[in-house]
Amino acid sequence: MTAVRQSDTGGDLTGGTRPDWLEVPAELGKLDPELWPRTARRRDDDVLEIGGVAVTDLAAEYGTPAYLFDEADFRSRCAEFRTAFHDFDIYYAGKAFLCRTVARLVAEEGLNLDVCTGGELKVALTAGFPAERIVMHGNNKSDDELAHAVAHGVGRYVVDSFDEIDRLTALGREHGIRPQVLVRVSVGVKADTHANISTAHDDQKFGFPLADGDAAEAVRRVLREGVLDLLGLHIHIGSQIFGIDGFRAGTERVLGLHAAIREEYGVELPELSLGGGFGIAYVSAHNPLRPVEIATRLREIVASQCSELGIRVPRLAIEPGRAIVGAAGVTLYRVGTIKHLRGRRAYVSVDGGMSDNIRPALYDGVYSTVLADRASTAEPMLSRVVGRHCDAGDIVVRDDYLPADVHIGDLLAVPGTGAYCRSLSNNFNHVPRPPVIAVHEGQARVIIRRETDEDMLRLDVE
Repeated sequence: MTAVRQSDTGGDLTGGTRPDWLEVPAELGKLDPELWPRTARRRDDDVLEIGGVAVTDLAAEYGTPAYLFDEADFRSRCAEFRTAFHDFDIYYAGKAFLCRTVARLVAEEGLNLDVCTGGELKVALTAGFPAERIVMHGNNKSDDELAHAVAHGVGRYVVDSFDEIDRLTALGREHGIRPQVLVRVSVGVKADTHANISTAHDDQKFGFPLADGDAAEAVRRVLREGVLDLLGLHIHIGSQIFGIDGFRAGTERVLGLHAAIREEYGVELPELSLGGGFGIAYVSAHNPLRPVEIATRLREIVASQCSELGIRVPRLAIEPGRAIVGAAGVTLYRVGTIKHLRGRRAYVSVDGGMSDNIRPALYDGVYSTVLADRASTAEPMLSRVVGRHCDAGDIVVRDDYLPADVHIGDLLAVPGTGAYCRSLSNNFNHVPRPPVIAVHEGQARVIIRRETDEDMLRLDVE
């Protein structure tokens, strides 16, 4: 039986008020390989090492907080998706995390790229990413963004509104080209995920609703004008999804429209994008599907439905982001203060917070953490890792166990922060954003430098 640790104020900090899925660990600080980069390990002195570099060395050279990016892990997951989905077009979803280094790695690994703003497009183009391998998303693409994309030869556009169809059609006529498009369809599927990242039910901002006929009307307008090259349809049911049922329902519904288009217009669309949203493990209780499982089941769903509808199987595409970059990222923090709440938990404050990871506040995101810079034989202590910001929702890790002797100055590492942490980072309380440090084969380099007070003041015009 695990010994009960008494807090400084006499309360039990081993049990406390913990969620049902969280168990007292048999071996505190052990790395669950499902959560960490594939190069992560504990050295003999228990110091965490990623990409062959000790986190103590990284903290000493680059400071904390810092995002760590494991290049080997990222490349290996690109390759895993490329193998599993060998007969699909794979677009890395840049919104998960994009910088010029990542764009270059995506290109080198033979994947395409999904961008959804002019800013993401500019990052890709300045990194030398081939424009013809880019698909451009966005529910409110501006005139300038569309013109810029057309001028640089972006390969595909996922059209999301009637206004966008009109604007892109006008640009096609102006430049004497036929922009290639897919119509985004909202298929009325409520994915089993957080409401803020469920994107295929009828009452939300993305796509043309299938149920009220808008999707069919969008197809009619594209075909009627004869300027845009309609390649196919596109769906995206949401994000951080573990099961396959939502993908099945969405795929069956959109293929019904695909078949109706052939019947009405005699046009058999050559492509179908099934979007992304494949979940990853943030805590040991999570059990996501493997890429090869997802690929096999999606093929079966599409083949079965196409056979039933009497249509050819279109060329399929997917857009994984989190599933490729999520586990490649780790955030390194330093402990600042510790407060013990009797009968509840310890509050362990670190030098970052919701400015570098807003997912717990925005999506109820859960994470795990470990003591990263030393060994400890102390008993497990139920802990909540919180940030430095003036907000009660500033929680980094809501519930996990840390050793009872955790103290000020210790390093904590939080895995699974490669996706949507840097992308959603902010300057709340005028806190500069952390750097991104790439680690690979014992070497470390800055790929996004640390923000400074001067960077923020430069924008502050009196």
